[in-house]
Amino acid sequence: PYSRLFFISDTADWVLNWEIAAIRTIAVSLGIPSRLTSEGGISRQAVFHPSKYFLLNIQSMADARNRIGFPYFHGYPTSGDRQAEACYEQLRKHHGLVHRIQVSHTRMEEFVLDTGISPEKVFLIPIGINADFFQMQAPLLRKEFRSKYNIPQEAVVVGSFQKDGNGWGEGLEPKLIKGPDIFLRAVELLRKSVPELFVLLSGPARGYVKQGLERMGIPYKHVYLKYYPDIHELFHCLDVYIVSSREEGGPKAVLESMASGIPLVTTKVGQAMDLVVHEKNAFMVDVEDAEGLAYWAMVVLSDEDKRHAIIERGAATARLNTYATQVPLWKDFFKGFVAVP
Repeated sequence: PYSRLFFISDTADWVLNWEIAAIRTIAVSLGIPSRLTSEGGISRQAVFHPSKYFLLNIQSMADARNRIGFPYFHGYPTSGDRQAEACYEQLRKHHGLVHRIQVSHTRMEEFVLDTGISPEKVFLIPIGINADFFQMQAPLLRKEFRSKYNIPQEAVVVGSFQKDGNGWGEGLEPKLIKGPDIFLRAVELLRKSVPELFVLLSGPARGYVKQGLERMGIPYKHVYLKYYPDIHELFHCLDVYIVSSREEGGPKAVLESMASGIPLVTTKVGQAMDLVVHEKNAFMVDVEDAEGLAYWAMVVLSDEDKRHAIIERGAATARLNTYATQVPLWKDFFKGFVAVP
């Protein structure tokens, strides 16, 4: 009993599956027998779910007497999102059935602890990155990948690589916690100073943003990668990356952009709150501050000295938050959850 660790694969979100795979690699490195599965029928073992949404059926899953762990990255109980509120209420009622929770930033840690769960079950571990997937931008790489994706070499390219539409279709209905409306306002303001502005999008359900860019006449390209590690190619095309969210768990792009040598301009959300030091390793503004996002993007595009300093310190932050550096944190997480050699 509880000698094996089962990771449940995600059926929709490609990024979450890569996250699960990375954590499983850490478990294997610690000598923990583990398996990635989408199957049921597991009894009296340690089970790690890919997200909080399993909480909606936690009572039926608890019947197998498994030890349950999962990440709780986002979904504030104050957000007005009914599904997020339902998950939080389930955790508040049934936290006794939960054995381990990973939170990625301090604000979510506070929300989770407010459910009454025992603090020893909650572990603050940022959403890490695989250092092998990223390398610092260089002029030749920038030229190569702009050519590959038909992006004008002379353009000033802003990146946004996250899902920000509801559902898994075109995404014409905005997922407002991801701030697609804020992003559109920010790039509209930025274009006033940067007429050669170009937007590079990735991720699913980006229809709302694409329609907005078309309406404003801002050129863009949407590349939805099927193989997540190829994301480094898109970062090499950029001049600046913007996170405009109202709420986040990560996003992964905070560390991905830093690891790629791309200046980050972000709202004060998710693990950016803990990892970003404003004007040191990135730029951070209050939630919904589209003017601030545009202003600091313009600063980093026009001030070469500040740009180099941000890039250097951002790269150092990324190196401190790879999966390899997180092994001790995950060893503590697994101790008492599954048999750790």
